[in-house]
Amino acid sequence: MVDNGRPPREGQEKPAADRAAVELRGVAKEFTLSRRREPLRVLDGIDLTIARGEFVALLGPSGCGKSTVLRMIAGLEAPTAGSVQVEGGAPSALIAQHRLGVAFQDSALLPWASAWDNIALPFRLAGRPVPEQRIRSLLETVGLEGFARARPKQLSGGMRQRISIARSMALDPDVLLLDEPFGALDAVTRRRLNLELGAVWAEQRTTTVLVTHDVAEAVLLADRVVVMTGRPGSLAHVELIPAPRPRGEDFTRSHAFHEVVDRLVSLLDDPSGGRQ
Repeated sequence: MVDNGRPPREGQEKPAADRAAVELRGVAKEFTLSRRREPLRVLDGIDLTIARGEFVALLGPSGCGKSTVLRMIAGLEAPTAGSVQVEGGAPSALIAQHRLGVAFQDSALLPWASAWDNIALPFRLAGRPVPEQRIRSLLETVGLEGFARARPKQLSGGMRQRISIARSMALDPDVLLLDEPFGALDAVTRRRLNLELGAVWAEQRTTTVLVTHDVAEAVLLADRVVVMTGRPGSLAHVELIPAPRPRGEDFTRSHAFHEVVDRLVSLLDDPSGGRQ
């Protein structure tokens, strides 16, 4: 096993095997806008449990609150009502222990730093030694072992996103959050990176939550696909994807794959998200 550079967590009990990785209970979120008298309610009554080692994708119309859910799991937003727990506690506890990884649509790489140094950044922010073998392993995992010294401006958009995802995995997080990580890429590059991410995830089995607008991407990558209604967002449908891993081109050509994609698209075409 590759050394992930994470020190032992002294004084911390080993988590119960059956404890959920992420739990949202009765979560609602409102934003106060200066030009509105009434708060804007973006989420309403979200109940969602994500198991350890599970990959869950969130789908829904624009403005339904998918990214807000992700931001609450990441500790960047607080719910107006209800509770959000990650690994049995507040998201802030996981963040303080550097056990949560996040990658956004904008790769947000340091433009003056090499690919190697961008991936090493989480170790430096955590005040830990940078394990060279871990960085090499991550570069190899995302297929960029020959670009360690390249700066972001020397890399394509797809390469930058791979570096961003490698950086989010650097400290071997307990929970990985992906907010439209491939949204700005062309369809061919996006499809290739979907397959690559699926292969990486099949090896790591990190608890992962993906926000995406791409139904095929969600079905290819996730164990479960959660469909949200329009604003205020609530859960309309949860689709189990039982296909074995790793999933490749054969799966995306199968009747089962297209049947699920068509069913989810029909739910998204309904303004209520299938809400009765």
